[in-house]
Amino acid sequence: MDFATNIVPLLTLIVLEVILGIDNIIFISILADKLPVDQRDKLRYWGIGLAMFMRLGLLALISWIMQLDQTLFTVFGIDISGKGLILLAGGCF
Repeated sequence: MDFATNIVPLLTLIVLEVILGIDNIIFISILADKLPVDQRDKLRYWGIGLAMFMRLGLLALISWIMQLDQTLFTVFGIDISGKGLILLAGGCF
């Protein structure tokens, strides 16, 4: 594999994660301002922690889905894999 083939998706993913992380911080801070002062820090801690945990879990799930490239069946000469089915279902959604 070419270096650029691997680095461009990685950089794209890093930029997206940074942007979504900032979005999470802003959203949780807005929600925390509506709570009493003694509960704000607790919400920020748990909110950011759970958001990070969920994002890591979803990245692990995507990594697993991308490995589902074994052919399950063939339709009109097109090999269909588990990854293809999941991506097709997501595209239709």
